[in-house]
Amino acid sequence: MKDKKVPMRRCVGCMESKPKSDLIRIASYEGALTIDPSGKAKGRGVYICPSRECLDAAYSNNRLRKSLKTNIDGDTMKQLFSQLEGYER
Repeated sequence: MKDKKVPMRRCVGCMESKPKSDLIRIASYEGALTIDPSGKAKGRGVYICPSRECLDAAYSNNRLRKSLKTNIDGDTMKQLFSQLEGYER
């Protein structure tokens, strides 16, 4: 029997490909950024490791803004930081 293929996604923080199940999706839909633990929310999404270092790298290098094709203000990033703390491993 063949093993099922594991979907891989690239983290926008560390730029490493990892199994989709190990990453958290951030979705942008109609100007709102949300953390999407189900991975099925509407809108453009990016994947990120559940760590502060990866979120810092993604924000400081403008990878989050470029990948989501939207502007992200400081307050929105603070909200994302606080929400992601619950997912950190």
